Amino acid sequence: MDERPTVASFFKAAFYLAPALAVLGVFTIYPIFSSLLLSFYADYDYFHDVVYRFGVDNYVYLLHDPSFWQALRNTALFVLGVVPASLALSLGLALLLRQRLPGMAAFRTVYFLPVVTSVVAISVVWRWIFHTDYGLLNYVLSWFGVSPVPWLTSPRWAIPSLIILAIWKSLGYNILIFLAGLSAIPEVYEQAARVDHATAWQRFWHVTFPLLAPTTFFVSVVSVIDAFKVFDEVYALFGGNAGPVRSALTLVFYIFEKFYREQDYAVAAAASYVLFLLTFLLTLLQLWIGRKIAYNR
Repeated sequence: MDERPTVASFFKAAFYLAPALAVLGVFTIYPIFSSLLLSFYADYDYFHDVVYRFGVDNYVYLLHDPSFWQALRNTALFVLGVVPASLALSLGLALLLRQRLPGMAAFRTVYFLPVVTSVVAISVVWRWIFHTDYGLLNYVLSWFGVSPVPWLTSPRWAIPSLIILAIWKSLGYNILIFLAGLSAIPEVYEQAARVDHATAWQRFWHVTFPLLAPTTFFVSVVSVIDAFKVFDEVYALFGGNAGPVRSALTLVFYIFEKFYREQDYAVAAAASYVLFLLTFLLTLLQLWIGRKIAYNR
C-alpha cells in the first residue's frame, strides 16, 4: 500500500505520539539540558533559584581537585581491568557452553544468575568471599601457600577486589550475547575448515573469530560504557564508602558524593558531563576501530 505523508497524517501521528513525547521531554530531555545549564552556574542561590553569574568555574574546579583526578584514575584502571578480561573469559566460556554435552543447559543458567541477582545480594556474598580471616578466596589461596590478602581493608587491594567482582558479574550477559553471535555463524564454514584438516585453534582464529567480530565489537562497546558507570558495586561492597582511605573512589561515586553528601550540585553536574564526554569519545573511537576491523575483514 503506497500511502504518502500529508499534513493531516503528520498531525494525526503527532496526536498519537504526544503523550509519549511529553513524558520523554519532561523526564529525559529537560533534565539533560537543565543539568548542562547547571554545570555552568558559577555563582547561584539554590534555595531561591537565583543565578548571579554563569561561567566555567566548576570545570576549572574539577581540574584542580585531587579527588576528581583520583576518581578518574581509578575509573580508568577499573575499565582496563574489567573489559579485556571479561571479554576474553566470556568468549572462552561461550565457546565451551556451545558444546553439545550433557548438563550444558544447567551451566548456562548458573553463569546467567549474576545478571538477574541484585547487586546488594551479590556484594554481601562477595564481602564474605573477600573476608581476610574467614573468606573463601583467601582459604583457596592458602592451598598454594599465599598469605591472607586484605581485599577490602587495604587501599592496595580495593580496586583489584572491585575488578574481580565486576568481571564475575558481567560474565552472564556477555556470554549470552556471544552465544547468540556464535549460533548465527553458519556451520558450513567450520565444516569446510575441517575438510581442509584445520586444527581447532586454526578454525577459531581464521573462521569463528572473524565472523564473530561484529558481536565482539558490540559487547566491547556495552562493556566499556557499563564499566565507566560503576557505582553500585563500590557502594555495596564497601558499606556506602569509597573503599579504605577512599582508594576505590570512581567518577560516578565522586558525582554521588558531590550531589547528595556535599550538595554541590553545579560541580556534580560538571563532573557528569566530563564523564559523558569521556564515554562518548571512547565510543566514537570504538566505532572507528570497529568499522576498520570488524566490518572490513
